[in-house]
Amino acid sequence: MISFFQKKNKFKNPLHTDIHSHLLAGLDDGVKTQKEAIDLVTHFHRLGYQKLITTPHINNDYYRNEPEGIGKGLAELIDAVKAEAIPIVIEAAAEYYLDEELMKKVDAKEKLLTFGQSYLLFETNFLTEPYQLNDFIFKVITQGYKPILAHPERYAYMTVEKAEELKTRGVLLQLNIPSLVGFYSKPIQQLAYKLIDKGWIDLLGSDCHNAIHLQVLEDAVQNKYFRKVVELPLLNNSL
Repeated sequence: MISFFQKKNKFKNPLHTDIHSHLLAGLDDGVKTQKEAIDLVTHFHRLGYQKLITTPHINNDYYRNEPEGIGKGLAELIDAVKAEAIPIVIEAAAEYYLDEELMKKVDAKEKLLTFGQSYLLFETNFLTEPYQLNDFIFKVITQGYKPILAHPERYAYMTVEKAEELKTRGVLLQLNIPSLVGFYSKPIQQLAYKLIDKGWIDLLGSDCHNAIHLQVLEDAVQNKYFRKVVELPLLNNSL
């Protein structure tokens, strides 16, 4: 179990909705059992969250999840949450990996899993900018989606200039809260700070896979840049 210690004058988490996590048991590299999922959901609630939009990976090389399987996993988690009487809303979409398979889906105009007002969460490889990135952005926007790039601060190819270009193309940026305390690396933390200073972050996400991520999440809530980013017009609490 995770222990959360209450401290006097502790900064409270103002976010009501998390939009990036991996809480459907056995579907990807997130939680493996329903018990683990319930433990994490319980502690999200203790941190003040009222809704979790969980986003299993869809990746042709590793996690070939389909809407039907994600829907089944979501229904099972909702039933388990109700059985434990945890007052929190659970929804699901997906975190799509930008690869040839995703481009085929887009070209065929297959219905993609989204949340809110057609928000589409996607990620890329971490090392190099995908050659089809601009084509993907244009096509999904043309089809009525609102693309959200997951954790832009984590990509080796990302710069402040590249982030600005993506913003001008209509891409929303979702920052991982653990990045604020250097969980992934110092350079990732520094880029996260720069994007916040520019006011370019549209959504925050936990990217929670396990209990360690939730422990880091609580630490990050006390970070001065967390206090700064939640002052931006984030979309989280409108979902």
